Amino acid sequence: TSRYPRVNVVGGRRGSSRGPVVHLNGHIDVVPAGGGWTVDPFGGVIRDGRIYGRGVCDMKAGLAAAMFAVEAIQRANVQLPGTIEISGTVDEESGGFAGVALLAERGRIAKGRTDYVIIPEPLNVDRICVGHRGVYWFELTTRGHIAHGSMPFLGVNAIDAMSHVLAAIRRDLEPRLAQRLTAMPVVPEAARHATININGIQGGQPVDGLQTPCVADACRAVFDRRFLIEEEFASVKEEIEALLRDTLAGLAGVDYEIRDLMVVPPVNTPDGSPVVSALDAAIRRVLGAPARLVASPGTYDHKHVARIAGVPHCVAYGPGELELAHQPDESCRIDDLINATKVLALATLDLMGVSAA
Repeated sequence: TSRYPRVNVVGGRRGSSRGPVVHLNGHIDVVPAGGGWTVDPFGGVIRDGRIYGRGVCDMKAGLAAAMFAVEAIQRANVQLPGTIEISGTVDEESGGFAGVALLAERGRIAKGRTDYVIIPEPLNVDRICVGHRGVYWFELTTRGHIAHGSMPFLGVNAIDAMSHVLAAIRRDLEPRLAQRLTAMPVVPEAARHATININGIQGGQPVDGLQTPCVADACRAVFDRRFLIEEEFASVKEEIEALLRDTLAGLAGVDYEIRDLMVVPPVNTPDGSPVVSALDAAIRRVLGAPARLVASPGTYDHKHVARIAGVPHCVAYGPGELELAHQPDESCRIDDLINATKVLALATLDLMGVSAA
């Protein structure tokens, strides 16, 4: 907004020749602190080898690791044929459209200009995230007929119509989704299945307002369908539409409308990608064990790098435990922050190459 402007920051060091371009990106926005904290959510408290605060895990630790990795490379004063770039962007928590998507639309991250992108999201310091499931957000509105609340038989209750949809999802759709399993290494294990969630629902009059006796003539709900790379979006949408037809067609006086809110296809880094190999080698060197390849249950800015920028060689790698993101007492192990910094520096050097003195 004009009152609270948000700024994307991009910097870089150009290489000595036309070597690969490696872009490290982190988002600078965080979710609200919420309640339940035992420490100041914005105090940066250090306790028992961890640093605490809202956004520490998701993803200020990752952004700090990227910045210090770049600083270490700069201080090493080595000749780099490749170019290193780093960006801090806004809006990831609400879709990334004013952040990485904007950089991609303006060509700051683009196929032919950018070779590799590393996003230091918190997927654990020993894991490389190679993609994510797809997402389909849609809004369903059921419409009935308003009437006096003392004579509900004269109206058609839209909330009741929505309840039929919710029951059909639980009875018919969810068991089918539970049978679908992706080959992608999505974590946690339960997220390897297709899922659907009811994000929100509102019908009739606001419950915290002054009530009047009316039959609800409208009800609106937002749904979050996560689909697998093995599923086609057209089939995902048709399955939803068929369920609504079968469920609502027989209800007298009920109309409904479905509206797409967001569609994000699944993404998956190509097998044998150099960025995965470089990070794996660095993790082996720093941690003494091979990396584990995983995929994210939710989307992150990888989607914009793949879809808008057209850069296939993108992964997420950074410090922090994903399960602590957005939680009270969010934190990150300081040792993980230091180790991730080393891994990012080594992998970036590997990808760019080092010129002989």
